[in-house]
Amino acid sequence: MIDVKSLIESRPLKGNYFAPDVYLQGDNEFGLLENRSGARLLALPDTLVKGLFTALDAELGAGAGVALFSCGRNWGTAFYKRFADELADYYGQPVQEMEMAQFLQTIKQCWKSHGWGVLDIDLKYYQQGFIVAEVVNSPYVVCAPQGRRPMGFLEAGILSAFFSQLTGQTLHCEQTSCESLGADKNLFIIGLQERLKSVGAWLTEGHDHATIMELLCRQQNS
Repeated sequence: MIDVKSLIESRPLKGNYFAPDVYLQGDNEFGLLENRSGARLLALPDTLVKGLFTALDAELGAGAGVALFSCGRNWGTAFYKRFADELADYYGQPVQEMEMAQFLQTIKQCWKSHGWGVLDIDLKYYQQGFIVAEVVNSPYVVCAPQGRRPMGFLEAGILSAFFSQLTGQTLHCEQTSCESLGADKNLFIIGLQERLKSVGAWLTEGHDHATIMELLCRQQNS
């Protein structure tokens, strides 16, 4: 018979590393905000984020999206390293060896605890080479100027970097639905850049996310 007590003591069950009641720690008197490993966190006011969007738009015009994507990708690459190191130390195993359900819950709680909205990952199209990420209540999209195109460039860069590091492949990310355009959620498709090259044209033609996913899968099967 299995000794449950000994099993638990030898490998104690651990909660989600990013649970906000233990992950976020602060000192109101000194205005400090840290995570549970002691790394300093920075709170960005909406006014600052809006100002960055306005300045980039004034200086770069249509190129602002490229700059934001690049910033997100560079920052996401550095963030993933810290994410992986902290989780490996906490759970006692590399991120790549975690159970998928545990990993997905961890990354979703990580996203939420950092104040980036509510993230969900859809692996329905994984066999076709695509991962779909859904973000609701994005603080970046809320602060972005409204226009005729999706504005989650920063998050697209973060997601592309994060999953590139996780899979060991250079992945790209395209946004197909945006809260700034009246949608109830922001939808992102992650995959190899060559496979996503038609997404921009399909968005210009007015296709929605579901249709674009159908076209992508049909393209892979042809």
